[in-house]
Amino acid sequence: MKHSTSDLAFLAAVLWPRRSDGVISNTTISKNLKWSPPETAAFSLVEVTLAMGIAAFCLITVFALLPVTLKTQQAGIQQTTANTICSQIVADLSADMRLPPGQMSKQFNLHGHWAAQGTPDILYFAKDGTFIPNSTNQSTAPPDSVFRATVTYLQPPVETTSLADITVSWPAQVDPLAGGVPAGKVETFAAINR
Repeated sequence: MKHSTSDLAFLAAVLWPRRSDGVISNTTISKNLKWSPPETAAFSLVEVTLAMGIAAFCLITVFALLPVTLKTQQAGIQQTTANTICSQIVADLSADMRLPPGQMSKQFNLHGHWAAQGTPDILYFAKDGTFIPNSTNQSTAPPDSVFRATVTYLQPPVETTSLADITVSWPAQVDPLAGGVPAGKVETFAAINR
């Protein structure tokens, strides 16, 4: 359907009335148009429920990972402490090689000239890796011990080198030499030149 020029002029006059000077008036436009409230954007109840379900699923997954993370962190701390204990024992054995025959090491009371020793030395350490004094070769683990270090002396391949196998395990109450299975362990092989 085609509109005539007069129809279009009428519509323009009704929708956009002009002032006497020919300018379109904003006030007359607002008077002629019906006011309608602005449409508000909102989420429906279904959308909110779905969003809450997805968020709950994600939070449950994150909370389920927390125990695994804490266990891994604790194992890492224990392994680091056990490695520090191994380093301390190797340093003590290295210093022991310079002592006169018949003397024991100053730090851990290990056997002097340990290459000739056939039985392993057992040492006990606290949670922070500090040596528990007078705990070398005790038959039972002290109550405050967490780590057990077993120093097994091996025959040297040559006269100038002494060998030892150092195993640090935890908890200290479990004896790996008696067939016990520790929660964790770190093992180091030490070759010390005389």
